[in-house]
Amino acid sequence: MTEENEPQEKRQNGVRFRGPVVLRRGQVQESTTDQRLLDSRGPTEWLHSDPWRVHRITAEFVEGFGALAELGPAVAVFGSARTKPESTEYRQGVEVGRLLAEAGYAVITGGGPGAMESANQGAVKGGGTSVGLGIELPFEQGLNDYVDLGVNFRYFFARKTMFVKYAQGFVVLPGGFGTMDELFEALTLVQTRKVTSFPIVLLGKDYWSGLVDWLRGTMVARGKASEADLALFTLTDSPAEAVQAIQGSNGRRAADESAAFAEKVAAERSGEQWPEG
Repeated sequence: MTEENEPQEKRQNGVRFRGPVVLRRGQVQESTTDQRLLDSRGPTEWLHSDPWRVHRITAEFVEGFGALAELGPAVAVFGSARTKPESTEYRQGVEVGRLLAEAGYAVITGGGPGAMESANQGAVKGGGTSVGLGIELPFEQGLNDYVDLGVNFRYFFARKTMFVKYAQGFVVLPGGFGTMDELFEALTLVQTRKVTSFPIVLLGKDYWSGLVDWLRGTMVARGKASEADLALFTLTDSPAEAVQAIQGSNGRRAADESAAFAEKVAAERSGEQWPEG
């Protein structure tokens, strides 16, 4: 096929059309897309270009959606990779993972060591599905041995989407910057109603109380948040109470959805038009 009639990349009056992209003057390349694809001896810089990254990003979403689509009810458990196996925090992670599994939830973690490993271990002990969503880091980490279903990501934002999309709540063990990032993203999504009926439990009063005091004494006191925003999460020391908070919230959500459906049916039967959405 000649360059003049090639559908994906062609030149007209000094202008090159590459799919939907228009190139003129210094942006025009003499080679075609097919030529660059088939020329294995050519440069490889294009592999690191932004358009190529779009395909990698798309692939990560496709892989994540495909792997988790049939997961069923799930809860994400976050916490520090530095948590020691002999610590109370690790034992709490094992217990909350076990209780979640026994309550019928899959357990999703970041797939790494420490608190993440503890929750995955608990999920296995409870006979549930243990999921790990790993992330490419400068230092090698890998998925822990208790992960039954694992997906590794290059991009944090793709990975974070999977946590929120496939989890019905978060349990947050003591952790560092990564844990804080996940926690406050979840709080923001709930506060702005991007997700609804999404329980968030902070497990470990001694660790989290200072943060909660700051939220109340500084953020709320200075008008940067409302007192009602502090009700978006539950603070407890008990893994059992953490799981109960998750179950209670999801039970209320199911009841609300059932009530909304019944109201819709009643409105349709009475001839009223039900609003979309």
